[in-house]
Amino acid sequence: MQTARRGRFITFEGVDGAGKSTLLDALAQALQERGVTPLRTREPGGTPLGETLRGLMLGQPMTPMTETLLMFAARQEHVVRVIAPALEAGRWVLCDRFIDASYAYQGGGRGVAIERLDTLADWVQTAVPGGVHPDLTVLVDVEPAVAQQRRARVREADRFEREPGDFFDAVRAGYLQRARQDPGRFLEIDGGAAPGALAAQVLQRMGSWLD
Repeated sequence: MQTARRGRFITFEGVDGAGKSTLLDALAQALQERGVTPLRTREPGGTPLGETLRGLMLGQPMTPMTETLLMFAARQEHVVRVIAPALEAGRWVLCDRFIDASYAYQGGGRGVAIERLDTLADWVQTAVPGGVHPDLTVLVDVEPAVAQQRRARVREADRFEREPGDFFDAVRAGYLQRARQDPGRFLEIDGGAAPGALAAQVLQRMGSWLD
């Protein structure tokens, strides 16, 4: 009996308000029109425990290292219980944030040492046989001030979103550094464009994956 081909793992990154969640929805629709029904998930979250930890992280004050450990605890559950099984079953997984977010937010924004993030990332990504690594990471890049204006129009700010502008400048710089370090995996796109146009860019990058 032939085993199912491993699915594709695509992650979406960017500062809060960049438009990555809207792009994820547009891409999911475009994939469905091509016969692919992806699993959509998010971080922090994705599991019952992850969603509980998400509520704590978005609402409760805590030290940067506590925040980091909770983020990776939620991610461990997410990888083992949701992402890895879906990929092994041949499903495509579209994830709103993954490990790059910790390098940007906890590393760039909070100042947690990269070496500590490297250790935690290795533990989580090798928690299952073969490891779990994104096939493609879409970085939706916008100026933090533009992202803040978007957030203010649609929702009340959570603990992260109440951070000052220089925090988000550091987060954005962290993302751009990650993209420079791994250009083969990252697709950096302009968050000012329409979601449909952005989805078309991502589909073009996928190329033969949809054959």
